[in-house]
Amino acid sequence: MAHRLQIRLLTWDVKDTLLRLRHPVGEEYATKARAHGLEVEPASLRQAFSQAYRAQSLRFPNYGLSHGLTSRRWWLDVVLQTFYLAGVRDARAVAPIADQLYEDFSKPCSWQVLEGAEATLRECRKRGLRLAVISNFDRRLEDILMGLGLREHFDFVLTSEAAGWPKPDPRIFQEALRLAQVEPAVAAHIGDSYPCDFKGARAVGMHSFLVVGPEPLDAAVKDSVSQEFLLPSLSHLLPALDHLELSPPEL
Repeated sequence: MAHRLQIRLLTWDVKDTLLRLRHPVGEEYATKARAHGLEVEPASLRQAFSQAYRAQSLRFPNYGLSHGLTSRRWWLDVVLQTFYLAGVRDARAVAPIADQLYEDFSKPCSWQVLEGAEATLRECRKRGLRLAVISNFDRRLEDILMGLGLREHFDFVLTSEAAGWPKPDPRIFQEALRLAQVEPAVAAHIGDSYPCDFKGARAVGMHSFLVVGPEPLDAAVKDSVSQEFLLPSLSHLLPALDHLELSPPEL
């Protein structure tokens, strides 16, 4: 059967799709605090980080760029607030820890490539597919990808800091399509977030695939995403693309 569809561009989320932190946030924060003479439980820091990150994202979306912040200042404030919520009220004691954490998370050695990611990217390129990144990351991403040997696979890396809009804002997907000079019907996005990646890409007419982990899917997501667009691992992507290209067009 002849292909009814020819995907030309694949765009990729990064964190928890291609990469993840080598050590959990709570452990990393606790280790750095200990090196500066502070003892804080990793579990407390993990919970405090989730709360601080969520509050900062709501108050100053996309690294607070529209409020005059830099992404570095945004992250330093998240660290300060994390330790405050975990019971460390001395901001001067936390400031050098925040600086160290920002620098450490800028280094490729703090990240690890997820299983199957590099092999999948290579196979996609062998097929002649163009690859790009669409990520709600900051300016450190280029160097991280370079250091991990992944940057060479991508035509371009579009971060929300550079674009000015975070996923699922349609404008960041539209900017990626403009840079690639392709129509949304021949592009597909791969990511692990249902609202940001799967729905965000589909809202502009792209195809999308949702990377899922071993945990049970949320019922609403399970009811909303057809099985053929769920990827238990990245090794499932190429068969899923084959299925998509051989499927009748949606009406």
